[in-house]
Amino acid sequence: MKIALFPGSFDPVTIAHVDILQRSVSLFDKIIIAVGINTNKQAMLSTQMRLQILSDVFAEEPKIEIASYAGLTISYCKEVGAKYMIRGIRTVSDFEYEKAIAQMNHELEPSIESIFILSNPGYSSISSTIVRDFLRHKGDVSKFVPAEALKYLQPDL
Repeated sequence: MKIALFPGSFDPVTIAHVDILQRSVSLFDKIIIAVGINTNKQAMLSTQMRLQILSDVFAEEPKIEIASYAGLTISYCKEVGAKYMIRGIRTVSDFEYEKAIAQMNHELEPSIESIFILSNPGYSSISSTIVRDFLRHKGDVSKFVPAEALKYLQPDL
């Protein structure tokens, strides 16, 4: 069984994340979307809320599972039997950053491959950081997040 892990903060999930996953799902038997718990970062949304939103967004996709983890991503890959790690690439700087991590991960666990999926050009400017800024300033994020997420992020709309 080909199992892939798509790790991230998903704070919040964006249409760019959804696009990467929709384009990846046919490549694997199972994809685990894993919300990383980073105690050094102050998340806007609770881990439980991010898991709920992701569950709603991908409710109709039987190949996708939602989970959370703490610690090294490569260790979590081994724990869940994932031999592939999916990473979305929007920019050259994303590539440089992800390449360095992939090379370190390869040193730690050569049997796990990093798979880079290039962002749809129309989504390359969308990031969770920008969406959080819009939300903090009461901006409309409906163009940037999946419809299923709006009821959690902008309940008054």
